[in-house]
Amino acid sequence: MAKPKNILFIMFDQLRWDYLGCYGHPHLETPNIDRIAARGVRFDNARIQSPLCGPSRMSTYTGRYVHSHGASWNNVPLKVGERTMGDHLRDLGMGCWLVGKTHMAADAEGMQRLGLAPDSVIGARVAECGFDIWERDDGMRPEGPDGFYDPGGALKYNEYLRDKGYESDNPWHDYANSGIDDEGNVLSGWFLENSDRPANIREEDSETPYLTRRGIEFIKAQGDQPWCCHLSYIKPHWPYIVPEPYASMYGPEHFLPPVRSDAERETDHPVFKGFQNAPVGRAFARDDIRDKVLTAYMGLIKQCDDQMGVLFDWLEKTGRMDDTMIVITSDHGDFLGDHWLGEKTFFHDASVKVPMIIYDPSDAADATRGTTSDALVECIDLAPTFVDVAGGDASALDHILEGHSLLPLLRGGAAPDRDCCICEYDYSATPLAARLDLHPDQSRMFMVADHRWKMIHFESGHRPMLFDLQADPDELCDLGGRAEHAATIAEMYIKLNTWARRPSARTTLSNGTFINMRNAPRSLGVLIGIADARQAPGDSAAKYIGRKAPDKRGM
Repeated sequence: MAKPKNILFIMFDQLRWDYLGCYGHPHLETPNIDRIAARGVRFDNARIQSPLCGPSRMSTYTGRYVHSHGASWNNVPLKVGERTMGDHLRDLGMGCWLVGKTHMAADAEGMQRLGLAPDSVIGARVAECGFDIWERDDGMRPEGPDGFYDPGGALKYNEYLRDKGYESDNPWHDYANSGIDDEGNVLSGWFLENSDRPANIREEDSETPYLTRRGIEFIKAQGDQPWCCHLSYIKPHWPYIVPEPYASMYGPEHFLPPVRSDAERETDHPVFKGFQNAPVGRAFARDDIRDKVLTAYMGLIKQCDDQMGVLFDWLEKTGRMDDTMIVITSDHGDFLGDHWLGEKTFFHDASVKVPMIIYDPSDAADATRGTTSDALVECIDLAPTFVDVAGGDASALDHILEGHSLLPLLRGGAAPDRDCCICEYDYSATPLAARLDLHPDQSRMFMVADHRWKMIHFESGHRPMLFDLQADPDELCDLGGRAEHAATIAEMYIKLNTWARRPSARTTLSNGTFINMRNAPRSLGVLIGIADARQAPGDSAAKYIGRKAPDKRGM
């Protein structure tokens, strides 16, 4: 009987849900990802927990909301005591390894306080979100006047490129993420005007094929030991640039028009307007820039899908497809000019809805193959799903894991019992927070969404935003300031407040432990409210009855 022994957890960075063939893109064919959807379940309402790489990934890895784990911004350390899917899976005898990106910052202060050396086994895992490292490559080696953004970024990849003849002090930038003109000048991929140029690198040496090969090398090395491999691709995240033949595959005839309206541009909401007016919003408001970026973005996704073909063909050939669960998702989307925004840092579905496709080789999943689910799913559901796949019981970890296992749904059972999705964003460190003169406590936003409504709450005191997802699926009409929707807003606040009151801090003892304590025998001598020995239950007072001692009162 087929069953998953291993988990291949594939995450792309900044991949929009609607830029895949199986999700309906009319021009971008992705047959290899689509073939996994045809053999598994495609989730149409999967949402992230924060529209930014670091906090979104920390939620996925811990199975906990940002409100719980606290890593609310890129490079905000994940607390040393937070358990991750790697910790849970190793407890069950399954290795958990990283090949690619995490965007995680280690809690160096917490590790020092506990005496955890970074180069120890435990220290290394704590410093890497609980993963053992095959190769960490966050795909980021930008350099400014003050040095490198990430001194450890792309080191092995740069070494690989130099071995292949790409001579530079930073071949990641000069070749993999830049073009070149006829005079040999490097045309940096950081400048969006260069996005439609081909990257100056052989396609097989670019980042996506490189990581695919590293993932295959990892799987080859595992033998018969059960494993979870987090194969975490850097692309289609910026810098937006791709080598040939992908650089020439797509043009304006393939681009979807931007989803935006004049009414949005004229919004009276200071926070939404502030994000529109950020440099990236202004850049993507230009059609010439958006077209150049889409040329690369679609090419990068096509390259990713082709590499999925390489990977899945190899899994089929080696028999690994028969014992490996495959999960395909993203850490967030990309506005690409929709709603007059760039990047991902707001709550429209262009950013917070992500592709999620799960293939379960188990015979028990045959009934759901090729199906779609509109269940409200969150990325924190993956960690408990993996626990169940590894033979554990995620429900026994519900004091830690805030998501719900999807394994029952994959095997024809019930969807998670959830009436809304939650997403959070802390913009305390942004120039917008300074322009609005907000304290960090005020620089936070929360999204609550169900099948019909999406509401955005602002801790700054600005009015909420509200969208009717059925009547207005493109989220163009903000109803938050209309009196006739006050009752709906109140209902959404009830959902948000109910979520905010959930228990999330007590993670050291399980709920089952507390339930067992309720009727546990009082056998350790603590007797509270017992009037006399006859009322003592059982033999709980045995040590206090029939005892003799000399009279010392007169001494």
